[in-house]
Amino acid sequence: MSTQSSDTYHRMQWLNALSAVDSEADFLKCCGSKRWARTMTEGRPFQSVDDLLTAADGVWWSLSKQDWLEAFRAHPKIGEQKAAAPQSDQARNWSAQEQSGIDEAADETRTALADGNFEYEQRFGFIYIVCATGKTSAEMLAILKDRLSNDPEKELHIAAAEQNKITHLRLEKLLSN
Repeated sequence: MSTQSSDTYHRMQWLNALSAVDSEADFLKCCGSKRWARTMTEGRPFQSVDDLLTAADGVWWSLSKQDWLEAFRAHPKIGEQKAAAPQSDQARNWSAQEQSGIDEAADETRTALADGNFEYEQRFGFIYIVCATGKTSAEMLAILKDRLSNDPEKELHIAAAEQNKITHLRLEKLLSN
């Protein structure tokens, strides 16, 4: 067994052994839906990372629109630091890392993102969600502009898919700590 797989095995054992309260709190760092975090906690033990990610997908896609919107509110808007819903310090740090493509953005790009965020939220009723990891501010802005032309139902599902990508990345971060 390699060191990495041994470490992963031990992290899975750690996750499975957490109290329900601690497990829900850690899952909420990965996805801001309380129902998702509770259902994931109830679904333990997980045998592997693949098992965990498969369960995460199954739970996510079984949730209601309201659960999705709750998860979206746990994210700061692209280019901002503070989410509408309370976040743990770790989730806030992860958001900052994920949005690091904004750090070097020109003022006009920041302004365009802020304007686009406002227009998006007015059109769809929730914040613009994109898996920002590895994307530049210009890429995030282009995606935002493109998605503004979607109908609300299609956009909700695109945002949900982006949230699911973020959740996967954060689950992997949780297990690598």
